[in-house]
Amino acid sequence: MRAIWLLIFTVVCSAAAAESWRLQLPRTPFDYQSGFGTEDYQPLERAARDWRLCIAYPHLKDAYWLSVNYGMVVEAARLGVSFKLVEAGGYPNLQRQIRQAEECVAAGADALILGPVSFAGLTPAVERIAASVPVIAAVNDIADAGITAKVGVSWTEMGAVAGRIIAARHPKGTPPVKVAWFPGPEQAGWVKFVEQGFHAALADSSAIVSVTKYGDTGREIQVRLVEDALDEVPDLDYIAGSAPAAEAAVSVLRARGLHGKVQVVSDYMTHAVYRGVLRGRVIAAPTDSPVLQGRLAVEMAVRAIEGKLRTKHAGPEIRVFDRNALQTEVLEQSLAPASFVPVFDFRPQR
Repeated sequence: MRAIWLLIFTVVCSAAAAESWRLQLPRTPFDYQSGFGTEDYQPLERAARDWRLCIAYPHLKDAYWLSVNYGMVVEAARLGVSFKLVEAGGYPNLQRQIRQAEECVAAGADALILGPVSFAGLTPAVERIAASVPVIAAVNDIADAGITAKVGVSWTEMGAVAGRIIAARHPKGTPPVKVAWFPGPEQAGWVKFVEQGFHAALADSSAIVSVTKYGDTGREIQVRLVEDALDEVPDLDYIAGSAPAAEAAVSVLRARGLHGKVQVVSDYMTHAVYRGVLRGRVIAAPTDSPVLQGRLAVEMAVRAIEGKLRTKHAGPEIRVFDRNALQTEVLEQSLAPASFVPVFDFRPQR
C-alpha cells in the first residue's frame, strides 16, 4: 500500500492546481444525439470536507476498470475525500449490484458513483437512492431517471470508430472481408449502442459481419467465444470487439498460427490492447480515457454534494491509438501505471 501511496502522491503533486481537462459536452445533457461542444473544464481545487463516496463497478475483470479505479484514487487523494468500492462480479449480476449500492449508501455515503451493469434495470433502485444522495453515472450509460450527472462518452461513437478502422481499409467495391464481432454481454447497457455505431460504420464498406458472439467480458469466456467463431468461420479476416475479446484473440490466433492472417481491432483501450498495438498484433483501438473518466466522476460527485455542479454531462474526447498515434498525455489519461492494484477502501492521508 505504501508503494501505491508514493505513486499517487507523485501524480497528485505533479498536477498543478490550475490544470484543466479538455472535455466533450453533449449540447443537451444525457442526449448523445444532440451533438457535442468542447470545453476546458476547470476542476475543483479541494473538497470542502472529507466526503464519503460509494462507488459501484460492474466488475474488475479487465484492466479498463482498473484504470478507472486509478483515476478515482488519484482524484480522491487530490480533493481529500474517501470512498468505498464494491464490484458486482460481472454484467449478469444486476441484483447483486442493486444490493451492493443500496447497502453501501445506507452505511453513510454522501454520494453514489455508479458504473451500471444494466441500462434500465437499476432505475427503481437509483430513484430510491437519489432521494437521499446524488447519483453520478460513470462510463456505462444508464436511463436518466434519478441520475444527477453522467460521465461518459458516446458508445455509439466508440463502436463507429472501431468500425471505421476496418471500413477505411476496405471501401465499398473492394473484395469482401469477413468480420467476427464480439460486442460484449448482450444485456449490458453499452452494448446496443456500440453495436449501432459499429454496424453503421461498416455499412459503406466491403466488410461483412459473418458471426457475432455475445458474452461476459471475462477472459475465459472470451477465449471460448473466439475459438468458437474461428471454428464456425475458418476464413475470417478480422476479429473486432471488446478489449477482452481482442486480448483473447491475440493469444488464440498465436496458438493457431493465424497471426497476420486474421487482423484484430478493439473498441476500447486496456494495457494488453496497448501492448498489442505496439507489437503489431492489434491494428488500433479508440480510447475514451478511463483514467480521466474516473477523475471526473469523483470531481463531479463532490460538486454535486456541495451544490457546485454546473455541468451535468461530460466526457473525454475519443482518440484513436495506433502505432502512429501514441501520445503521452493520452496514455496517462487512459492507462493506470503497471504497478497499480485495485483500491477498494480509500481514505486520504492528512
